[in-house]
Amino acid sequence: MQNNALKIRIIGDPVLRKRSKAIHRVNDYQRVVLSKMAHLMYENAGIGLAAPQVGINERMIVADIGSGLYKLINPRIIETQGRQVIQEGCLSVPNICIKVKRAKKVVVSAEDENGKPLTVEAKDLLACVFQHEIDHLDGKLIIDYVSLLERLKISRKARALKKDERDKELRQPETKSCKLQL
Repeated sequence: MQNNALKIRIIGDPVLRKRSKAIHRVNDYQRVVLSKMAHLMYENAGIGLAAPQVGINERMIVADIGSGLYKLINPRIIETQGRQVIQEGCLSVPNICIKVKRAKKVVVSAEDENGKPLTVEAKDLLACVFQHEIDHLDGKLIIDYVSLLERLKISRKARALKKDERDKELRQPETKSCKLQL
C-alpha cells in the first residue's frame, strides 16, 4: 500500500469487476488494511466494505450493523436458508438503491485478522451484508441484480458522477435513504 489513505472506488473502476485473490498467509499488511477499511466504512456511514472497493484485489471484508465489527479474510458462504428482499445501497454505487433477493440466513466460513478459522452464523440484515460484500470479492455489484435497461441508466449516472469527481476535488454524496449502505 503506497499511500496511507484508502479511497472508495466507484462503479466503472475495473478493480470492482475482478475476482479477488485468496490470502494464503495473514500478515500485518492485511491487519492494517482491515483496520483502515473499517475506519473508512464508519467514516462513510456504511455497514460493510470489501477490499476491492478500496482497490485491493484480496478476499477481505469488514462489516458492522451495530452489533460489533467483523473483519473477515477469505470469507465464503457454506450454507444458506430462506429468502428476503432488502433495498440495498452501495458505497461504490453512490445514490442508487436496488431491491435485491438474498438468503435470509447464511453460515460464513472465514479467517479472522490473525489467520484463525472461524464460522459466523448470520441472519436478516447481517446475512445480507455478508452476501453483498462477498459478491464484491467475486466482481459482482448490486446493479447485476437489475435489468439491462436499468443497468444502462445507472451506468450513465455513474459516468456523470465520475465527471463531477474530476471537476471537483472532493465528492459530496447526495443524501439518499437506503436501508443498506454497503
